[in-house]
Amino acid sequence: MLITTTRTFTFKCSPSSFTSFARSHMDSKPKTLVQCAFMSSASRSPPREACVNDPGNGSISLQEWQGWGTTSPVPAMVTKIVEELKALETDIDAPMSFGGSGGKLQGYFKVQEDKKHRATYQALCDSEEKLQFFSARQIACRLLGSRGYLCQKCWLPLEDCMCSRVIPCNLWHGMRFWLYMHPKDFLRQNNTGKLLWQVFGIEAATLCLYGIAEHEEIMWSTFKDAGKNNVCCLYPNKNALSKSVQDAFGEESSADQKCRLMMTNGDKTMNFILIDGTWSNSNAMFSRLKEQAKSIWGEEDFPCIALATGASAMHKLRPQPSWDRTCTAAAAIGLLSELQLLPVFSSFGLDKLAEAVEHALVVLLEALTARRLRMGRCITRRVRHNSNIC
Repeated sequence: MLITTTRTFTFKCSPSSFTSFARSHMDSKPKTLVQCAFMSSASRSPPREACVNDPGNGSISLQEWQGWGTTSPVPAMVTKIVEELKALETDIDAPMSFGGSGGKLQGYFKVQEDKKHRATYQALCDSEEKLQFFSARQIACRLLGSRGYLCQKCWLPLEDCMCSRVIPCNLWHGMRFWLYMHPKDFLRQNNTGKLLWQVFGIEAATLCLYGIAEHEEIMWSTFKDAGKNNVCCLYPNKNALSKSVQDAFGEESSADQKCRLMMTNGDKTMNFILIDGTWSNSNAMFSRLKEQAKSIWGEEDFPCIALATGASAMHKLRPQPSWDRTCTAAAAIGLLSELQLLPVFSSFGLDKLAEAVEHALVVLLEALTARRLRMGRCITRRVRHNSNIC
């Protein structure tokens, strides 16, 4: 059972695991009004005011928060930042305005909010506090900027909603996905991790937002109960030995396989972590996982699995840095497909589950492509890798 307490969950976060990306976002100079106006026109997304003026709309209700794909309580720091944003709106007599990619703040309000949040961030001495503030602010702004604009289920603009085309199904009870998502990927229209809980449900594919105390406590509480042997991360870790699916699950003795299946048929479930963020952010996210693993199990040797997955359909819209890296949904498809090939898992229909996620991925690609064509945008992106594919 998931823990839903709202008490602060404290990590010992080393400076290297957060400072590297936080400096680039928090310490850079605020953009001017001229720059904001240029960004707005370039994004081709018309500005929209946040719906916070009606009574009660200044806060994030539990129903609204959970509607975006989570079972957790509303994070306390997210609530605090939303309240501060509304107070600033009153103080400077300027409405919150959002637009562009990710529903970013725009206009005069953005300039004033930039000054305030940077001063707050710089006043924080602890790296953990800085991370939690950074993450909560990102999420608060995205929540307010997406109200009445994005569908809560598929995170696409309401006129492009794809929910009716997604075919839900039940994930095999012996496994569970954890979407460890960077706050900058939260509510991104082309995010693919969201497809897993659209297909399998939020209990089988659980969202955990990086730097959000309530989410990370729920995830690690589950991992403590499951035990280290029932937790692994799908991540090509270059600094440690990553096992293939065959190495991790296919070379067990028949007795070990029988024991594992007995556990998955009872209280124990295999927990698979999918790091859902850009590759530049994933190193800090993986470092945080290792630090917490060490605090719980006494060692940083976090179990990792590397897949034999190639490029997914989403490479057409979201090119990856290299062909050995793929989107989150494609990683889940690869895991399910590779597990299906092992005799011990062959009777669970994992190939059908992989097909369901692949179908949802195609639906998302079609919806995003149709939107880009309608708005006069290019439907292909510049390829960022240099590898030659035969």
